[in-house]
Amino acid sequence: MTDRRALIIGGGIGGVAAALSLAQHGFKVEVFERAAQFAEIGAGIQLGPNSIRALSMLDVGERAARLTVHPEALVMMDALDARAVVRIETGPTFERRFGAPYGLIHRADLHSALLETARANPDITLRAGETISEFADHGDHVSVQTAAGSVVGDLLVGADGLWSKTREFVVGDGPPRRSGHIAYRAVLPTAEVPPHLRRPEMVLWAGPKCHLVHYPLRGGELFNLVAVFHSERYQEGWDSAGDPQELQLRFAQTHSDVRTMLGKISQWRMWVLCDREPIANWSRGRVTLLGDAAHPMLQYLAQGAGMAMEDAVCLGQTLSDPSTPISEALAEYPKRRYLRTGRAQLTARLYGEFFHATGVRRELRNSFLASGLNIEGLAWLYDPVGTGQAA
Repeated sequence: MTDRRALIIGGGIGGVAAALSLAQHGFKVEVFERAAQFAEIGAGIQLGPNSIRALSMLDVGERAARLTVHPEALVMMDALDARAVVRIETGPTFERRFGAPYGLIHRADLHSALLETARANPDITLRAGETISEFADHGDHVSVQTAAGSVVGDLLVGADGLWSKTREFVVGDGPPRRSGHIAYRAVLPTAEVPPHLRRPEMVLWAGPKCHLVHYPLRGGELFNLVAVFHSERYQEGWDSAGDPQELQLRFAQTHSDVRTMLGKISQWRMWVLCDREPIANWSRGRVTLLGDAAHPMLQYLAQGAGMAMEDAVCLGQTLSDPSTPISEALAEYPKRRYLRTGRAQLTARLYGEFFHATGVRRELRNSFLASGLNIEGLAWLYDPVGTGQAA
């Protein structure tokens, strides 16, 4: 039988995960990355039990685990008065309930674990420094055009992120929706973190139209900081230099512990937070989308990478039967995913409002959370949900 061939545009977390999943199910895979080398920019990333499970299914679990910190708890603090609003323990009870732990990892470390696994697979070819100038669905095959020439395959996966060119062909719904929120990110050596804030936890300081997240990375060597606030400043892309003066202004009314953490960083990278309305279909013929290209979401649920890796697992499973026509399998793939990913997109928006509540809304939020947050409320997200990872 002739080998089935898959072409993937985008060599980030989702694209490499898709390559691993498709290779598991009998495909020869080529991944095209326009950057000169396969690499991830950014800082920390949170891995819920569903993400840990997806990594295991991609045979990356052990590699990633060596680079992962497991926090003792997820904590929300009030950024104005430093009151602990809610605490969710993520120890043995949490792990037994959801069948996997909660993890914190540097984005580059996660990407490296995926890449190492892909490079060891003879069915995966990673092609860096190759921009796709055009692609086409010819009905019985697909093709992409690079400076090196044309490459053909049986299907094309657009894992090319928020500003996906592949999405323009598949969906054609214009640019992403800007949320009006800006995120600044940085990493800090743990030795520079004040001892009383050097907590082995994922801590979120919820403030008026702003919040700060910090947690340990790389075995406690580093601390990841992400500061988010409402701003009228817009800029495409997501890796621009931040403005420390703007940051200080937006957090001027917060507790001294918050301002102390922010003051430890002199250089920040910023990005504009965007998402899209959920859609039910992101496949067209032999072309499909994955991750942010299919269902970009605000980062408040910490599920962007997790949903992309789930997509990858589901995509491979949906294409596992060689007797099923490619176009039929690709039409089925988003049907198994869209309710779950759509719920994640909309829940992330809701969490953003929740974290940034002001006035009476803030008081009601704190009162509601202080009355106790049952971890069963996370079951829809963290429980194993079957082969198709459906909602």
